[in-house]
Amino acid sequence: MSRPFKLPDLGEGIHEGEIIAVIVSVGDQVTEGDPILEVETDKAAVEIPSPFTGTVEAIMVKPGDLVEVGDVLMTFGNGEPVEKDTAEKQPDQVKDEASAPSIDRSKEPVPASPATRRLARELGIDLHQVPPSGPEGLVTVADVRSFVEKGKKPKEVPEPAEPTPKAASAPRIAAPPLPDFAKWGPVEEIPVRSIRRATAKKMALAWSQIPHVTTQDVADITKLEEFRSKHKGGIEAKGGKLTLTVFALKAAATALKAYPNFNSTLDMAASRIIIKHYFHLGVAVDTDNGLVVSVIREVDRKSITELAIELNDLVQRTRARKTTLEEMQGSTFTITNIGAAGGGHFSPIINYPEVAILGMGSARLQPVVMKTKGKDQAIVPRLIMPLTLAIDHRALDGADATRFLRLIIDALEDPDELLMTMV
Repeated sequence: MSRPFKLPDLGEGIHEGEIIAVIVSVGDQVTEGDPILEVETDKAAVEIPSPFTGTVEAIMVKPGDLVEVGDVLMTFGNGEPVEKDTAEKQPDQVKDEASAPSIDRSKEPVPASPATRRLARELGIDLHQVPPSGPEGLVTVADVRSFVEKGKKPKEVPEPAEPTPKAASAPRIAAPPLPDFAKWGPVEEIPVRSIRRATAKKMALAWSQIPHVTTQDVADITKLEEFRSKHKGGIEAKGGKLTLTVFALKAAATALKAYPNFNSTLDMAASRIIIKHYFHLGVAVDTDNGLVVSVIREVDRKSITELAIELNDLVQRTRARKTTLEEMQGSTFTITNIGAAGGGHFSPIINYPEVAILGMGSARLQPVVMKTKGKDQAIVPRLIMPLTLAIDHRALDGADATRFLRLIIDALEDPDELLMTMV
């Protein structure tokens, strides 16, 4: 008997993914737990294990396909599912279920492959109305075409009950159609893959929902760079990398404790601000597949050495797409550093639903007027790093943003003071 395998729930907020690799072929024998697919979501690339032991009968997807939770990806024969079949239930269980109130099946997902769902959407067909011919009630492409050829029109489907209010999403504004660029010269079309697509959606959401206000300043990190150069060898011997981002994480955690409203989320639907009493900081990582924010937890409880080791490991695994979904969720404040690319001040977009983000630019030697021994003032070379703080002006005010940024700068300019925050 054929058994359909549907895309399982991949975690909180993950509704779709892109097939990166199909690890098995039709006719392969698999054991429960064997990897059969690799799916990339907006968070990470994950391997999907088989829930069955048996033979792969049919594969409905290929690399590059977009799939949603509940889509049928392949079918198996001669296999046993992880969960026992209904027929194995005890008689009293069946009796209890028989007496239970009937469920409106029209609201349950219909087993169907991504191609079948796409065809149904194009034709305006409700899959609940199409008689299935596949195993376990699977609706096929042939079923949809047969349904249309018989001249049956979609029935009126009652509006579903009002769902629980969700976080506000970006309003969908229809873009005007694009011209045919090929008539002016050669063009190349590149598919928008999962990470870039997810980044685009999230940036549009944040930009449309959050009134951004930015505060810019600079930090004199001459002393900090001397400290970093002195200790980076010892950190590298322990498997870490002593970057400026490591110190920024520690400085930001100190500032967030002093200004807890920056470690919050604005809930407009409930007219409240949710302040988090934990400090999980996101770090934007530049990867070959796009920008990804990975999360370091409990930054306030970790030393500079611990952060240097953990951040280096996390960045390497993020670029190799080896992070877990847990490591991509739960940040309360984000830091993005474009210094390696040579950039200066820029305007980072807040990582929704946070209320602030810190942007770090490239440090450069600059002439600075300073008080020196023996002279009132002198022009001396100093290593200056540009910093930008973007805030959600609905939750935070500009004056507090300036104070918050100055607290971070004070910590970065005085390594001894920064080390006092170490546990």
